[in-house]
Amino acid sequence: MYIPHYYKNEDIEEVKLFIKQNSFGILIDQFDGKPWGTHIPLELEEQEENKFFLVSHVAKANPQASALKDGKEVLCIFNGPHHYISSSWYKTEEVPTWNYIAVHVYGIVKILSEEETLASMYRLVENYESFAKEPIDLNTFSTRTMRQVKGVIGFSIEIKEIQAAYKLSQTRGEDHQKIIEELEEIKSTHSKAIANKMKSNEHNKG
Repeated sequence: MYIPHYYKNEDIEEVKLFIKQNSFGILIDQFDGKPWGTHIPLELEEQEENKFFLVSHVAKANPQASALKDGKEVLCIFNGPHHYISSSWYKTEEVPTWNYIAVHVYGIVKILSEEETLASMYRLVENYESFAKEPIDLNTFSTRTMRQVKGVIGFSIEIKEIQAAYKLSQTRGEDHQKIIEELEEIKSTHSKAIANKMKSNEHNKG
């Protein structure tokens, strides 16, 4: 994606954390000559030293499943908070804009075996069930229920390139405090998240 240099985030550890915290992404591929996207959890895993992968699965009924092949390059998109920025918050006249955080990941597909797919599902469920009051355990599920794994295709994506855009009014330093104050007054989840990220960036620079 196009990222002006002042919006690029090249702190790989921060970006990896962002992917983990915003793991419900979009898998982009080509199917039948057309772009195709599927919204799925894409779990970041370090399977080899300094080699990172995204792991997930799609239903075999999804046309995109037939397009996934070993060695194919795909794009995964992860979206974070975003918010409209009114230019009325600036000291000088300028057009309004939008602040946002987004990460694009390019990688190479490897189709997983049924056993590997099942193991990835166990990891996925164990991770997210930690938030449940009464977490489920796939080990207690019946063989009949677990047969549903046959209805999906599991895959891993070896990450080859990460592009991270953190557009947080970096070019409007004189207006930062006003922008943050206005965002905090809006009292929406996204406005607060962008305001907090702007404050965090200022703190890190200091």
